[in-house]
Amino acid sequence: MAMTMNGEVQLAAPRDAVWAKLNDPEVLKVCIPGCEELERTDDNGFRAVAKMKVGPVSARFKGKVTLSDLDPPNGYKISGEGEGGVAGFAKGGATVALADKDGGTLLSYNVEAQIGGKLAQLGQRLINGAAKKLADEFFANFAKAVEG
Repeated sequence: MAMTMNGEVQLAAPRDAVWAKLNDPEVLKVCIPGCEELERTDDNGFRAVAKMKVGPVSARFKGKVTLSDLDPPNGYKISGEGEGGVAGFAKGGATVALADKDGGTLLSYNVEAQIGGKLAQLGQRLINGAAKKLADEFFANFAKAVEG
């Protein structure tokens, strides 16, 4: 099952500060809902473990995340894939763009993801709702981290 999502968030911080936080594993770890481990790897990426619950399906996903098309402090492409055992798999990517706006930074994102296994059987509406909730939670946490 494939899905797409996009949005933007206005942050009350300069673009350089937002860029630094977007690349800081400690900041990302506290912002990503359910994240248990996030470690930088040698190849412009991270190794991650996150516990997720979508409807009746709960799983611990282990995966890797890679950053590419780095354009500091304007944006990057983030790609990842995770395996959740019997719950299934998730893989996808997002382009993240930063722009100066209203004395702060506008963060825009476009996400494309694919899921399979038990998760995909839950239905598009449930999956899309859960994905939107996770994205909203991440950006609310990230805004606090950047502005705090």
